[in-house]
Amino acid sequence: MGVPTEVMEAEHRVSMAPTGARELAGTGHDVLVQSGAGRGSGFPDEAYVKAGARIVDDAAAAWSADLVCKVKEPLPDECGFLRSDLIVFTFLHLAAHRELTQALVDSGCTAIGYETVQSDDGRLPLLAPMSEIAGRMAPHVGAHYLEAEHGAGILLGGVPGVRPARVVVIGSGVAGRNAAFLAAGMEAEVLLLDRDLDKLREVDAIHRGRIMTLYSSRDSVERAVTEADVVIGAVLVPGARAPVIVPEALVKQMQPGRVVVDLSIDQGGCIETSRPTTHHDPTFVVHDVVHYCVGNVPGAVPQTSTNALTHVTLPYIELIAEHGLAATLAMNAPLRRGVNVMSGRVTNEGVADAHGLDDTPIDRLIR
Repeated sequence: MGVPTEVMEAEHRVSMAPTGARELAGTGHDVLVQSGAGRGSGFPDEAYVKAGARIVDDAAAAWSADLVCKVKEPLPDECGFLRSDLIVFTFLHLAAHRELTQALVDSGCTAIGYETVQSDDGRLPLLAPMSEIAGRMAPHVGAHYLEAEHGAGILLGGVPGVRPARVVVIGSGVAGRNAAFLAAGMEAEVLLLDRDLDKLREVDAIHRGRIMTLYSSRDSVERAVTEADVVIGAVLVPGARAPVIVPEALVKQMQPGRVVVDLSIDQGGCIETSRPTTHHDPTFVVHDVVHYCVGNVPGAVPQTSTNALTHVTLPYIELIAEHGLAATLAMNAPLRRGVNVMSGRVTNEGVADAHGLDDTPIDRLIR
């Protein structure tokens, strides 16, 4: 297993904490960790050595492993390490990355996306902890950028006698629910929109009106967004590009100094005026509305994020290490669904549709 240093700007996470390296090394597997890979998450090289991993000097050595575990999708500088006998296990978000999709196809490697590993009941177990973190951070981000230095000068939770901010969350998946729960805990007025009435019933049963739930329609979205102080976009279609739910015309109708937080930006964004930003330059303003569209929100809290990611990815890594890729995919349907590219073919329908490519069912490639 190879653990390279993440090269995305301000990405301080690492794909494997020392606890994970210890589990793998303890069962006889060779774990290659690039020197300094864990530093941003608070894990020095010495911690990995103590766990039984080997420290390697450069990215090429880490990428020489059979299975490379990452956090973010391979960037152009890393695509030269791709090869036909390599397994890449990371967040991919390929529906928003045409050139990377082609590079993976051309290399012949197997690329498994954390965000498309899906259980039989539809859950996304490897995406869930990062979605929880992103969702919990979103109201903090909104509150910060509502301050007068950036926005309208509104306190998210208000004070007695003064209306709190209205937070509109679009999407009641893991990220959306966590955003709504935390915003409510900060005493904002919260509206949660979705088309899945069962999810809305769950939220209503827990919060009993503290969070207002609305069926997502053009009419309800229009009224909610134009009256919002903070809009949090949290729409996800596994593997596919996020649909645009908030058109530019609605953003234009928002009051000056209000804030948009688009958590769907990794998948292209669900707000038409969104474009990817970074932790170093996180915001821009369109129609007097502050936009926060950082693609790796959990990277701001890397120690929490790395530990959470290790806990959910390790069982799958152990399966591949123990049984090999083909046997693991044959026996494990969730991981099989996570394969986006294999043997020069796109195997995820959403990714193929996003780029106008043919998709090949994974079952044809692992027989």
